[in-house]
Amino acid sequence: MHIAVVGAGLMGANIAQVVALGGHQVILHDTEDRILRLALSRISRGIDQGVRLGKNDPLIARRARRAFRLTTELADCAPAGVVIEAIHEDLELKQSLFQALDGIVDDKTILATSTNTLPVTAQAAVTRLPGRVIGLHFCNPAHIMRLVEVVRGEQTRQDVIDRALDLVRGMDKTPVLLDDRPGLVVNRVAQAYFGEALSLLDDGGLTIDTIDRLMEAAGFPMGPFRLMDFLGIDTVFDVTQALFDATFFAAPYRPHPRQQRLIEAGRLGYKRGGGFYPESS
Repeated sequence: MHIAVVGAGLMGANIAQVVALGGHQVILHDTEDRILRLALSRISRGIDQGVRLGKNDPLIARRARRAFRLTTELADCAPAGVVIEAIHEDLELKQSLFQALDGIVDDKTILATSTNTLPVTAQAAVTRLPGRVIGLHFCNPAHIMRLVEVVRGEQTRQDVIDRALDLVRGMDKTPVLLDDRPGLVVNRVAQAYFGEALSLLDDGGLTIDTIDRLMEAAGFPMGPFRLMDFLGIDTVFDVTQALFDATFFAAPYRPHPRQQRLIEAGRLGYKRGGGFYPESS
């Protein structure tokens, strides 16, 4: 099957890698050729690393490398049986994309949003066929994490849900079916993890490193501050803000000034400038 991934940033590239290794032909779309070339290079390195670590079968990996069609034309998504959007977290932008796709793809094509903060129902509402819109939230990093939150909107059809669950299983991922709610499950818990860590830091007596080491010693793969640096301070802050707004300003999801100050200083975590930890750590 042809699957289109719209948005070739880090998340989109990781999703495209998963789709290709799942045996599908990938139509990878973005507005700039440069972004597409960078994405394909990242995907190729990721596939090669999987082979070296024994996680990817060499034959499957070889086929996956040849599975990509890069395009800046949205009309090239027409053959896709599923379209997964991975664009910026902006409701109007996602709605505009789905409205455009509505006139391009077949009526049987599933339209999937990768968001974990914006309502699937609101994205579906602007389309001709809201029953074919579903959420597929791949946990970051998508090519490593097995969990995919499959989100049914208010009008998502049961056959679309069944197809989406089968698709995720076919990519060797673990789907969990959820109702459409702000933050779903993983990010609701993650925001509490981050928020409590920041509150402990504000209380004094504990350092960033101490809190992280304690949580890692308790069995967490990453302490909260290392995890925020890994995900990107700006990304975590945007998710927190969106969740705060969507829950009508519930206190546990209030953005924290420490995150804001790091962003203002250009310290976005591992990807740029360091974050809670120095860039070299």
